[in-house]
Amino acid sequence: MDLNSPLFDRIRIKPTCDDPKGATSKGSRAKASANTATGPACEAPGCTQPGLYRAPKGRRHEGEYYRFCIDHVRAYNAAYNYFDGMNDAAVEAYQKDAIIGHRPTWSMGVNPASGTTAKGGKGETPEAERDWAYADPLGILRANWVGGASRRPAAPEPQRPRHSAAVRKALDVMGLDETADTAAIKAQYKTLVKRFHPDANGGDRSFEERLRDIIRAHDVLRAAGMC
Repeated sequence: MDLNSPLFDRIRIKPTCDDPKGATSKGSRAKASANTATGPACEAPGCTQPGLYRAPKGRRHEGEYYRFCIDHVRAYNAAYNYFDGMNDAAVEAYQKDAIIGHRPTWSMGVNPASGTTAKGGKGETPEAERDWAYADPLGILRANWVGGASRRPAAPEPQRPRHSAAVRKALDVMGLDETADTAAIKAQYKTLVKRFHPDANGGDRSFEERLRDIIRAHDVLRAAGMC
């Protein structure tokens, strides 16, 4: 490669917008620095630096933060004490709850919906002893807590009896479901026989096949001991 080639003389560098000659001025660098430092101001009294760093406000203000510059956030974190103002019993209760992730619990035999024990006494109410709140925006952990949202468990569905395929088919022919009892089967049988018997249709025998199916279905149910 010939470094003295005239091709290299034709290479030109595109000038920047700040300096038509291609050089960046001190004013443009200061402007770029100011743009990168935009944001909320530091909340420390008398500080004019941008508050680029968050610091937790502390107990009873979970999820809320101060905005500080780098120097003030370091000073704040060095002196931060979440347990400030809590007595020894409250600190011990907090540390105990930390083992289970601060989830509400109940003693054995305690009804969480009423706060009573199996013997009729009052159950533990540790929520009243705490001065911090659970981070539970959806109310899942407090669903059955004393004083929390009323959320009763759904009633269990009645257990459906198990029948053979022949019995289920016979019930379907008679227009009944698997929960039909003896009285319902007898009443339905009488109703269907009266409806499809030729005597009830002016001697019309077009429903005889339907009537035979009903009688056979009733015989199957009777043999199964359901009527």
